[in-house]
Amino acid sequence: MRNSGGAEKKRRKLTQRVQFKFVLAFFTLIVALLGLVDTYPIAASRDLVASEKESSLLSQAGVISASLSALDSLSSDAVGQVMSLLDIAGLERIIVTDGTARIVYDSRSPSDGGKYALLSEVALALDGRQVFWSRFADGAFTSRAAIPVYSSRGLSGAVYICERDESQAELIISVQSRLWMISLVCLAAAMALTVVFSRALTARITRLAEAMRVVRGGDYAHRIKPEGNDELTELSEEFNDLTERLETTEAQRRRFVSDASHELKTPLAAIRLLADSIIQSEGMDEATMREFVADIGSEADRLQRTSEKLLDLSRRDAGAPRALSRVDLGEAAAATSRLLTPLAAKMGVQLSCSAESDCLVTASEDELYQIVFNLAENAVKYNVEGGEVAIDVRRGEKRVLLTVEDTGIGIPREDLPHIFERFYRVDKARSREKGGSGLGLSIVHDAVVSLGGEIEVAAREGQGTRFTVSFPPAAEEGGGEL
Repeated sequence: MRNSGGAEKKRRKLTQRVQFKFVLAFFTLIVALLGLVDTYPIAASRDLVASEKESSLLSQAGVISASLSALDSLSSDAVGQVMSLLDIAGLERIIVTDGTARIVYDSRSPSDGGKYALLSEVALALDGRQVFWSRFADGAFTSRAAIPVYSSRGLSGAVYICERDESQAELIISVQSRLWMISLVCLAAAMALTVVFSRALTARITRLAEAMRVVRGGDYAHRIKPEGNDELTELSEEFNDLTERLETTEAQRRRFVSDASHELKTPLAAIRLLADSIIQSEGMDEATMREFVADIGSEADRLQRTSEKLLDLSRRDAGAPRALSRVDLGEAAAATSRLLTPLAAKMGVQLSCSAESDCLVTASEDELYQIVFNLAENAVKYNVEGGEVAIDVRRGEKRVLLTVEDTGIGIPREDLPHIFERFYRVDKARSREKGGSGLGLSIVHDAVVSLGGEIEVAAREGQGTRFTVSFPPAAEEGGGEL
């Protein structure tokens, strides 16, 4: 119960941590997007207003400058008369200076006449340039413009105007306030949706993590019910496929261990029984003793063969490296035929071999001999007296073909799909009598596949079995195919 409580607490912490990370990530993204939405329109509006102000103020300053250009000199009285005739409204201040920056007209402070306008804009205008400056602050647009005044004698002064616009500033501030309000509402809604979404998402991730812990505990039959149609659904389906393969592999492993234990236990039990019989039987005659010892040797041989085959399968499963070379499959078949001729004669079976030349494949020599030998030996052992076994090697259009067929007892059709499984026997009692372990064909199949080949088995017409093995031809020394 304590372990279960600790696991549940750990799971809750994991879920909360994942939820927090999701919420924080989405919150940061949403804040950044809303900040951009709130900032860009306001900045664009300010720039647009400033551009309009520049055009408007420079145009008004130009009108004043053009009106004053008719005067030979800029005096207070003359400028005042001209300014009284102009209909210019909405400006906070208008200053007209002579060529020395002395003020000759000031709409806001008439008493400042005769003083100098110590303004940077005026100085630049007296230098012959048009100047504009605008700032949005304190709830208003403050804009300034200055241009030079030219008369028939040349540069005679400068015009400086200033405007403070609160109406457009209030409009922008109002829009900005509404955007902020909308952003806050959107942020609250987005946060709520983010929390809901993160809980749903983390719940699926947590279920997947929990399923992994269950499978790690050994329950390979555990599955996740896929939901939705997104990446997590694909991940769940991949998890189910993986656990299915693990379940199959575990079942095969358990069956392999059980079958291997049984195969090793049987000869060991026989050896133990025979040894105990020899020990417990006093005065056993020599002939009986020899018979018991021969049986012990026979069981020991079977135990050794099974152990060697198990080790061979283990090395293949581990992917042990092996030296590959160009080997003639026809020579391997001929050598196997010569080696099995005494056994075939003893069994009353006629063994024949035909092989074309230059049937080269890339393999290890021992591995290739093992493939041919196991198929041919089975064909001889599981045959009938007077039967036939034919080994044939030839080149096809794109493959090198090995065929081993016999006229023996045959394999039932329902057993054909299983004969390459480890420890599978068609007739367990008869196979055991002939020394079979149920591993030979499995070794052949694994060896053929590891060399890039294919193996097929079929029942011959009438009676018997035909094994067909195809290999890719070995590449020539220069890199091409033979």
